[in-house]
Amino acid sequence: MRVSVIVPVYNEEKTVAQVLEQLSRVPLDMEIVVVDDASTDRTWEILQELKQQEPYKQYRYVRHSHNQGKGVGLRTGFGLSTGDLVTIQDADMEYDPQDLPGLVRKWEEAIAAGQSKVAVYGYRDLSAQKFTTRWGNRFLTLMTNLLFGCRIHDMETCYKMMPGVVARALPMEGRRFEIEPEITSCILQAGYTILEVPISYAPRVEKKLAPWKDGWPALAMLLRRRFGKPFQLVAAVREQEQVAQTHL
Repeated sequence: MRVSVIVPVYNEEKTVAQVLEQLSRVPLDMEIVVVDDASTDRTWEILQELKQQEPYKQYRYVRHSHNQGKGVGLRTGFGLSTGDLVTIQDADMEYDPQDLPGLVRKWEEAIAAGQSKVAVYGYRDLSAQKFTTRWGNRFLTLMTNLLFGCRIHDMETCYKMMPGVVARALPMEGRRFEIEPEITSCILQAGYTILEVPISYAPRVEKKLAPWKDGWPALAMLLRRRFGKPFQLVAAVREQEQVAQTHL
């Protein structure tokens, strides 16, 4: 089974090489897709240097012509993925790629137990976060549970592992960090159960996410997905197939 790992990057010259090196040591069959959202520092230069070396030659590298936000980066990466499972790896060293096999094992155990519609999230210990960020994460997770009738601990986690057919069918209209509740809402509306496993987490001081700036759009996305037209996986897959046929 192949796992596609989408790595959205923007101005991560300090950590991107280390993250890709850590991914290279994960004992999984992985497809790595790196999407540079028009970085203005040396990130793209570093990626171009890495792609000349093993094992990074096997990775796929894409660069946006202008900065569009994490949501658009994930949409690009998900669209290029070919794996049976798809997940996300942030490039800021907050998450340890060695946790990814645990998510795969949880998914395999669920499938073996007869659960055919499953996604797996890695949930964090948020106690080390700043108060405002921690409160925002918990509030948005609470709202997700109330609106969609689920019981998850960490909706905003980066480690969201889902079947590739789901990832490639998501509408992904969010451009910034509201993509997190959009992905979660669509997974739940498609009838999937979200299972969780604990993961390690080391929050960095310099955060691109701003609780007040990004929190309200995230809440708005939850409400929009809950009270708007629900995501239907079968219809989305059919639409994708029709679009693909028109380009043949």
